[in-house]
Amino acid sequence: MIRTKIIDVLKSEVSDKEFLIKGWVRTRRGNKQVNFIALNDGSTIHNLQIVADMEIFEEELINRVTTGASISVSGILMQSQGSGQSVELQAKTIEILGDCCPNDYPLQPKKHSLEFLREIAHLRFRTNTFGAVTRVRHAMIFAVHNFFTSKGFVNIHTPIITSSDAEGAGEMFKVTTLDLNNIPRCEDGKINYEEDFFGKATNLTVSGQLEGELAALALSDIYTFGPTFRAENSNTSRHLAEFWMIEPEMAFYDNNDNMNLAEEFLKYLINYAMNNCMDDLKFLSQRLIEEEKNKKAEERSMELLAKLKFVVDNEFVRLTYTEAIEILKNSKPNKNGQFKYPIKEYGCDLQSEHERFLVEKHFKRPVILSDYPKEIKAFYMKLNDDGKTVRAMDVLFPQIGEIIGGSEREDNYEKLTARMDQMNIPKEEMWWYLDTRRFGSVPHSGFGLGFERLMLFVTGMGNIRDVIPFPRTPKNAEF
Repeated sequence: MIRTKIIDVLKSEVSDKEFLIKGWVRTRRGNKQVNFIALNDGSTIHNLQIVADMEIFEEELINRVTTGASISVSGILMQSQGSGQSVELQAKTIEILGDCCPNDYPLQPKKHSLEFLREIAHLRFRTNTFGAVTRVRHAMIFAVHNFFTSKGFVNIHTPIITSSDAEGAGEMFKVTTLDLNNIPRCEDGKINYEEDFFGKATNLTVSGQLEGELAALALSDIYTFGPTFRAENSNTSRHLAEFWMIEPEMAFYDNNDNMNLAEEFLKYLINYAMNNCMDDLKFLSQRLIEEEKNKKAEERSMELLAKLKFVVDNEFVRLTYTEAIEILKNSKPNKNGQFKYPIKEYGCDLQSEHERFLVEKHFKRPVILSDYPKEIKAFYMKLNDDGKTVRAMDVLFPQIGEIIGGSEREDNYEKLTARMDQMNIPKEEMWWYLDTRRFGSVPHSGFGLGFERLMLFVTGMGNIRDVIPFPRTPKNAEF
């Protein structure tokens, strides 16, 4: 008999048809006459109730059906006699596939803290919360590829090992095969990277953007979706050392085209989640409500499904950084000293509290900010005619602040090299990037979406370590 997944069994009509299912035991309860087993195989948030008649099964076998054990069950689907489920499986056979020692198994049928579950990340997939998050994550991965493929984009795999620093931040993980106990050095005492594997200093990438631009200036519309790395020693609920980035690059797009695509993309992803992950989203919404029930009303998060609809049902507001600064300077929180980082003058970098004020309080809609001061943005962003601002754009969401950052790219060779000189970006190491401005340059734009930041928004989870299977953070590289 072929195995049927529980998600499909729960959609089936009651009949005399026999089903074979396999999964992991969540709970077992009962008496000497009958036992009820809650079984889950990861295909859905919902368990299937197995009814085991003790006249058929030996007590020794049923006693091995403990929480965490894996079993194979065949039986007939019946209308449920109890509450909590519409159907149940009347077991004909039960086979133990894998015993689970009840004394050692850490996932007992009770509530566990998220902190505890991070310590057993190899098992946390078996919980309702992380099963739901993982299924939503898969759906979002599929939706990303679906969206760009439907629009004729080409997926590009950009290097994980690189010798360039796209952000100019310098917080990169070094890649080397040198013997750290016997590092070769030059006469001046510096490390002799000529003896290293690549013959030069290399790092793990912080972005695939620069290489993505090379492909866009031949294929027109491309996107990357890959792992990126930051060696930033930030132990917060918003930072990871390893995370995934989605970075489209589009030739012949100006910054308005860029903003249009970003808004369309985000609405597509969230609509996809609501149309395909509703059972998991409802569970995650209820989880968040329970988690925050003791908070004051004004401190609670927006209900998850309402928050998602807030994005898809509203046209995003667009305004310049200059306009946003004036709004923030004159806002009540700023005048009353309620901002942790007061807005005093033009040129300051906006913090999450400022971005959320614009979205949640002032406009009550998602916001796209554009035309930032050049001093607070990257060297590759196109300079506006005023010589002071660049054609950057950031998309701001409720409860999370910036979710997308992007810009029109500087396509003029002289202006780009001048910016690189101003920001101490070594031109000789970026010759390949500059070549694209010498050989048939065109206006082009792109943006970056941190996938885990999107996952925080879609799932309502509060810590970024809970939306990636195996988080990499300072002092933590387990599993």
